Amino acid sequence: MRITELLTKETIQLNISSDSKSGVIDELVTVLDKAGKLQDVQEFKKAILNREAQSTTGIGEGIAIPHAKTAAVKSPAIAFGKSVEGLDYESLDGTPAHLFFMIAATDGANQTHLEALSRLSSLLMDPEVRQALLSAKSEDEVITIINTHDQEDEEEEEAVEESSSSSNKILAVTACPTGIAHTYMAADALKAKAKELGLDVKVETNGSGGAKNILTADEIENAPAIIVAADTKVEMERFKGKRVIQVPVAEAIRKPADLLSRAEKQDAPVYSGGGNKEEDTSKESKGKSGFYKHLMNGVSNMLPFVVGGGILIAISFLFGPDSADPDSSEYNQFAAIINTIGGSNAFFLMIPVLAGFIASSIADRPGFAPGMVGGLIAATGDSGFLGGLIAGFLAGYVTLGIKRVTKNFPQALEGIKPVLIYPVFAIFITGFIMLQFLVEPLSAVNTWLQSWLEGLGTGNLIFLGLLLGGMMAIDMGGPINKAAFAFGIATIEGGNLAPHAAIMAGGMVPPLGLALATTFFKSKFNENERKAGIPAYFMGASFITEGAIPFAAADPLRVIPSAVVGSAVAGALTMVFHIGLPAPHGGIFVFPVVEGNAFLYLLAVLIGSVITAIMVGLLKKPVK
Repeated sequence: MRITELLTKETIQLNISSDSKSGVIDELVTVLDKAGKLQDVQEFKKAILNREAQSTTGIGEGIAIPHAKTAAVKSPAIAFGKSVEGLDYESLDGTPAHLFFMIAATDGANQTHLEALSRLSSLLMDPEVRQALLSAKSEDEVITIINTHDQEDEEEEEAVEESSSSSNKILAVTACPTGIAHTYMAADALKAKAKELGLDVKVETNGSGGAKNILTADEIENAPAIIVAADTKVEMERFKGKRVIQVPVAEAIRKPADLLSRAEKQDAPVYSGGGNKEEDTSKESKGKSGFYKHLMNGVSNMLPFVVGGGILIAISFLFGPDSADPDSSEYNQFAAIINTIGGSNAFFLMIPVLAGFIASSIADRPGFAPGMVGGLIAATGDSGFLGGLIAGFLAGYVTLGIKRVTKNFPQALEGIKPVLIYPVFAIFITGFIMLQFLVEPLSAVNTWLQSWLEGLGTGNLIFLGLLLGGMMAIDMGGPINKAAFAFGIATIEGGNLAPHAAIMAGGMVPPLGLALATTFFKSKFNENERKAGIPAYFMGASFITEGAIPFAAADPLRVIPSAVVGSAVAGALTMVFHIGLPAPHGGIFVFPVVEGNAFLYLLAVLIGSVITAIMVGLLKKPVK
């Protein structure tokens, strides 16, 4: 596919009028929207800004390439804008940006689209192309320039691949979070500079279409050094014992000569695998650190087991409360099958999976097995969700400790560490500590918690519903929200379904309340906010609390208190109505399987949403 099948005359704006980064983004988003390339303008812009928050896409040399890969894109496209005067785009080299390419890729973009998008990024590394585009006077001239150099670029890429077959070359890996721009620009910058310096280099690209030009074991063995220019996770264990230079992907675009010179001189520390000092100081490891990050890695991977298992159990109850019991007159074979799948299998796995993924977040792949074993001990020892949490963190840090103790072992033992030393010692130590010191106390705590919940009177239950519902709206997807959510999952695992009903109701209210406010108090919102209200209905109905974040960010002092009050009321009402929720996610789609009256549950959510909408309507000032 040619680049100009994605960059058309309809998506070119030769005269950018804005003098700010945010203004340029707005203009190019509008260009794509008018050309019919977007499903959801606000979601696409949000994805663009999220990518900018990770690192600026102003790559220097007068170029900026804002980009996003999201379901908000209807069809892959490229928008081009030009500012002859230039403007501050927070570029990496501090210079004004003149040329702007906004890349819009769909979640399901096929390989030909991704290759064309990546080829554009590579093409812009050519100074001749940049100068020609800056001088272009018409849309047709821009198309002609791209077409001419697009063909030349394909031929050059083939030549580079053919020349990369020699041994003892400098190796590199490039990767960015989106994988459609910086990944390939960094690769081309390294290749071009290596050719200029007379060096032999091979670059593996980890883009949206998967890893390309993958480094072989022989090449790694013979390489003087490896450059890893990445802002996202890449497979690092293969580089154990080699000299590795780890930098952000933008560094390879800006300073390829410095990186190649360091690699040639072997001016780099020896990489000794996950968990050592060198890796912990890398950008990737910093991004993965922290209790909250590890916890959410476990919870997010556990969630499908809880959702799938919970809904299957709830469906089995539709045949009768005792439909899975062979000794009951209500017995139904199909109900018994789905109850066994959901309860005895999916639900049983959730604690080991939680612990396994917490441990792997801490210690990478070697932490997974001891985490699973520790979680299994917690599950079979009746220590529940709390036991799974502790088992995951215990296994992760035990594995890290073993890695550090063994990092100076002879090189001949490197190959057996991940397959023998790590699993044997980490599983033994984790299992021993769990069985000998933790299972019984944690089981007692878990039993006490369930007894406390079951023993709460009506007034206390209402207060608990107020608290949990309000927590869901305070930071709308942040640590407080997730803490309430984790508590709800723990109570589901323990057999108490009421708290999570309050939690989901509280999480649905903020986006639904703000959506109602944009509908009935239109004068209090600008045009973009009113448009954002429409998808907020769907996000609220689907229990995606984050749908209210744009409104809260724009006016936190009025929106957040309104959302908290509405969510707290909804949470309290679910307790009053005696609602239980077996599935921790799904919004209105799981209402049919709730314990209690589904219509009363819906009423609780609607009342909370209306309260939020009215408070927002009264507190916000009209938009002039």
